[in-house]
Amino acid sequence: MKPRLLKEFVCKKLMLLATIFCCAILISIFIILLFKSSLLLGDQSLTDLLFSSLWNPESGKFGFYSIILATIYVTGIAMLISIPVSILSAIYIAEYIRGRPRSIISAFVDVLAGVPSVVYGMCAILVLVPLVRNHIAPWFGTTSTGFCVFTAGVTLAIMVFPIIISICVEAFRSVPIGAREASLAVGATKWQMTKHVVFRGASPGVFSAVLLGFGRAFGETMAVAMVVGNLPRTPNSIFSPATTLPSLIATTYGEMMSVPHYESAIMFAALILLLIVVMFNVLARAVLKKLQKRWK
Repeated sequence: MKPRLLKEFVCKKLMLLATIFCCAILISIFIILLFKSSLLLGDQSLTDLLFSSLWNPESGKFGFYSIILATIYVTGIAMLISIPVSILSAIYIAEYIRGRPRSIISAFVDVLAGVPSVVYGMCAILVLVPLVRNHIAPWFGTTSTGFCVFTAGVTLAIMVFPIIISICVEAFRSVPIGAREASLAVGATKWQMTKHVVFRGASPGVFSAVLLGFGRAFGETMAVAMVVGNLPRTPNSIFSPATTLPSLIATTYGEMMSVPHYESAIMFAALILLLIVVMFNVLARAVLKKLQKRWK
C-alpha cells in the first residue's frame, strides 16, 4: 500500500475509533446509572417512584414527582426569560451596532459565559433573594424567604443569556449580505429586513442556540442549589422552596453513600436527568430537521 493511502487508511480508522469512543461514553454512563439504581427499582415500582410526591428516606419512600416538577418549573422560568431577551440582544449586536461598540459588548457576553456558576449563585443570594423576599413576592400578595423556584429560574436565565446570544449572533452573521441588500433594495426597512430575511435565514441556528441553552439550564447544579431552597416537596407557587434533580444529587450524594437505598435513589435521579436530556435532544433534532426542510 502506498504511503499516502496508508496514511488515509490509518486516519480514517482513528477517527472511527474516536467516534465509537464518544458514543460508548454515553452508553457506559447509562449502564452504570441503571446498575446502581437497580436496588431501588427492585424494591419499588417505577410508577410509585415517578408519580409519588412523598420523599422520606428514613421510611424508604423516594417519590420523585415533586422534584421532577420543580426541575421543569425552574427550567421553564429560565427559558421564558432568557429566550426573548437573548434573541433581541443578539439581533441588536449583529444588525444594529458596528465597530468598537460591537466588539466591547461581544467581549462582555463572552466573559459572562466564562463566569463560574458559584459566582452567579453568590450574587443571586446577595441581590435576588432579598429582592424577591422584600419586593417581588409581596407585590404578588404572598410571602417568601427568597430561596425559591422563581429566584432559581431568574438566576438560570442570566446564566443562559451568553450561550444563546453568542450562537444567535453567529447565526445572524451567517446570512448572506446579498439577501440583506436585496431586501433593502425593494424598500424594506431595517427591521423588516431583519425580521423577514435575517431571522428567517438564521432560524435553524437560533433553534440550536435555544436547545443548548435548555441543556445548560436543565442540568445546572451549583447556582440552583444555592438559591432554590432545597426542600423535596411540590412547590405551591413559584415563590415556594423546592429542589431540582441536579441540586438533589449535588447536596445529598456525598453524605448518603453509606446508605444503600438512598445512594440508589440518587443514582436513579441522575438516570432520570440523563434520560430527559437525551429524549429532549432526540425530539429537538427531529423538529429541527423538519424546520430545515420547510425553510429550504
